[in-house]
Formats: sequence, structure tokens, C-alpha cells
Amino acid sequence: MDPCTFIRITVGNLALKFPSSSSSSPASNSKTTLSGLQQPPSTTIPSYHCKIKFADCRHQITALPLLPPDTDANCSPLLQNSALSACFNLSKSDIEKLLEKSKSKSNSNLKKRMNKSCLKIDVYSSGGGKSGAVVSKRCGLSSGGRFIGRVSMPVDLNHGEIKASGLHSGWIGIGEKKGKRSGVELHVSAKVELDPRFVFKFEGEPECSPQVVQVQGSCRQPVFSCKFSFRHSGDWNSRTSSSISRPKTSRRWVRNSFKGEQDQVIKERKGWSVTIHDLSGSPVAAASMVTPFVPLSGSDRVGKSNPGAWLILRPGEGTWKPWGRLEAWRERSSADSLGYRFELLPDAGTGVGSTGITLSNGIISSKTGGKFSIDMGTFNSPISSPSSSFDLGSWSGSGSESGSGWWPHFMYKGFVMSSTVGGERKEGSKPEVEVGVHHVTCTEDAAVFVALAAAMDLSMDACKLFSQKLRKELRQMQGEELVL
Repeated sequence: MDPCTFIRITVGNLALKFPSSSSSSPASNSKTTLSGLQQPPSTTIPSYHCKIKFADCRHQITALPLLPPDTDANCSPLLQNSALSACFNLSKSDIEKLLEKSKSKSNSNLKKRMNKSCLKIDVYSSGGGKSGAVVSKRCGLSSGGRFIGRVSMPVDLNHGEIKASGLHSGWIGIGEKKGKRSGVELHVSAKVELDPRFVFKFEGEPECSPQVVQVQGSCRQPVFSCKFSFRHSGDWNSRTSSSISRPKTSRRWVRNSFKGEQDQVIKERKGWSVTIHDLSGSPVAAASMVTPFVPLSGSDRVGKSNPGAWLILRPGEGTWKPWGRLEAWRERSSADSLGYRFELLPDAGTGVGSTGITLSNGIISSKTGGKFSIDMGTFNSPISSPSSSFDLGSWSGSGSESGSGWWPHFMYKGFVMSSTVGGERKEGSKPEVEVGVHHVTCTEDAAVFVALAAAMDLSMDACKLFSQKLRKELRQMQGEELVL
């Protein structure tokens, strides 16, 4: 099947500059500036940031570097790097909903409707402090930050016909009132990019060994099967050293002895494994738990200092080859959350060392879940790409044989993948996986991201508090006794 339509609205190369003669310039001792902004004296260093918004998407916040008034955009290193400051991803259905919402409003609200499809950048001062300081999620307003001005750029959705376009690149004036220029300028590069993606959906929880389908609109086509298993039978979850060494006939005596003895209970979740098979039944990717998930001493949670880990594997030269490593732990904070870090591992045949490159890290709410993603913006980082010429649209052939030495020659760029992660409050988590079409050349390319998505979703269960019981599919029978 064909990939699904997505667009990316990207914003980057942000910087701010004041005119040298303006009272709003940080070099000036005047305290009166735009919009009533109280500029700190020249003895302090003001910091600036902006809130970037589009439609109903969640706003994004980033720091703004301040450049000298005579800065040439073509010469400043800050404006020549390709870092993205914000990115909004919209599917075709998201765009259709946005258009439908606009049509539902009356003609009297035409101006408001037009504004709804604008990319808006609100600029704020964060007051005195170190340049490049971490930006508050409240845009600094709660700590004395003031609004400077707004830049709006209309995004033409063209009645649902999606096209790539440049919105703006260069300096643009902000803080203008009644046609009067303030002299304060924002440098920004913003554009709309076509970003087609393959979309995969688990038809059940990964631990239930579900089928995985490719989704395109209302069409659903089976492409993979997911097999969950315990890699080592009888070596699992929570057990006692005493009960392991005793014969089965003495279990009752062992349980009674716990009341009078303080035998140490060893808690661990390990041996989980997920294998992804293609329609012919051949394994094309896998995720294997290689570091047990164990609680910190005196605690019932997996800590960041000792995270559990998965190896993400793909076939090559008759064996499994490590492709990535996913670590996960339970964050200790008022907002209970799952912390994670994903590293891409180098090819052993390249001689570049065993240190991986971190492609994604962050936190996801343990209660409500969220989304795991790898999005490189316009930075480059290594990628494995087999030599197969497999056509994903036809789902035939195989590209399992990947030559060594791929590490220096193939790169990730832009959006790579994302997957939904179910929270503890959500029953029946069925991950949905999006993979950038440019990163898929064969079955294994797609399958390895599906395996990573399964490992990420299962990490939510692996990091569940040890005071809570796992669902039965994640517990293993040891003899006649169920190990919890």
C-alpha cells in the first residue's frame, strides 16, 4: 500500500536583534520599551524566548539568541546552523478536521478563521539572567517575563490540497503598532514540507502476540506478526533464593519459614522477548530484554541509576545483529513518569567503537501514556540501510542481508519514527507506529521500528511499581506455582 500523507511545519534559525538607536536595545539604559516592557539596565543580561503556535497543536517554547544590531544573517554562525526550534506534524485527517472546523464557523468570524491557520510566534523577555537559560513552560510570565510582540505567517492549506511551500526566511519586524515599525526584528526560517509515512497498527497488546497491520485511510493490510515470549523459562520476575533451592514438596515449609526468617526477596523482571515475523513466517526484527528491570534498594521502582534495557535486533549474515539499545526507568517526581533513552548502535565491522549515539530521550506519563519519537530535524545521524531493493508498496522480497560498514555511509534526517505508548490507566494498549518513508527500503527497515515500538510499550509494564501485580501474560508459571 501507499504511504499516508503527512506534512511538517518547521521553524528554525531563530534569533532576535534590536536597533542600535532604539530605547528597547539591551545596550540602552532606558527602562521603557515595547508593549510596556521594563528593560533591565545594561549591567544585567536579559534573555529572550518565544512561544510557537499553530492551530490546535500543542505550543512549543524555545530560547532566542540575541544578536548585535549590525548582524548579517549570511555571516552569523547562529543563523547558519540547521537546528529546528519547533516542528508541527499533521496527518491528512488532522488537516481535514482543521478545515472542517474552519468551515463550521460563521462568516462573521472570517478574520478569526483566517487567523486559525496562521503560524504564530510570540516573543517574550525573560528578564535578567544568564543568556540561553532554560525557558519556563509558562513563557517566563510567572517570573517577570513580558510580551514583546508577535509574528504571524499564514499557512495556505489550499482546501486540503497539500503542497510544500516556504513561509518565510530572513528577518521580519515584530512589535509593530498602527503601522509604526518598532525596529525589533526576528530572524526565522519557516516552511511546510511533505512528509509521507508508513503507518502500522498493533491489533492487540504486544504481550498478547498480535498481528500488525499497515493502515492507509480505511484500508488495513496485515504485514507482520508479533510473537511475545520469555527467553529463559523459570528465570523471571520475583522469586526467593530459598524457594529456588528447595524441592517442590517443601514449598509449604518454605512459605511458613518466611514468617520467622527474613529471607531476602529478589525482585526482577527479565527475559521478555518480542520477535517480528513477516507474512511468510520469517523473523525480520526482534527486541530482547538484556538488562533486568529491578527496583532500587529499599524501593519498589526501577531507578534511573540502574535502568532496565532492551536490545533491538535485525537479521544479517545468518545471525541477529544489534541495531539499537533502549533503556527505561521510573522517574521519581510528583508527576509519575517513565524515563527513556534510545541509542543507535554502531556496526561492529566499522571499527568506530561500541559507543552508541543517542537519538531520543525523554519522559512519558506513567498514568496516561504518550508518544515516543525519533525526530532529527535537519541534523544528520547514522542509519542502517540494507542493500535490498525491496518495494514496501508490494510487500514482496526480503532485504535481510545488510553489508557491514554501513555506519559512515547512511544517515537519518528529519522525522524518523513515532509510536504511541499506553499508560497504566489505559486498558488494551495497541501501539500505532509511524515511520518516515525515506527510512524504509525493505521489510527489515520497517520491522525494526515496529520491534522498537513494542519494546517501548512493554517498558511501561516493566517499570510498573513492584508493589503492583503485572497482567497474567507478563507473568510466568514456574512448575505448579505462579511467580508474581
